[in-house]
Amino acid sequence: MFNFSKLRGRIVEKYETIEKFAVAMKITATTLGRKLSGKSSFTQDEIVNACRLLDIPFIEIPAYFFTL
Repeated sequence: MFNFSKLRGRIVEKYETIEKFAVAMKITATTLGRKLSGKSSFTQDEIVNACRLLDIPFIEIPAYFFTL
């Protein structure tokens, strides 16, 4: 299971709430919550979109999406 705490922190920093970020991602807050809790996975396209929305350099993807 991956640890998304760094990603959660960046979401709150940029969007204040998970719900607002879910709207920006064009997915439901429930879907985003499932991804952040490890119940489902982020697609490659979702990772790229999230990085663009959150100003995460692509080189930092492992730190945000693949930390064990």
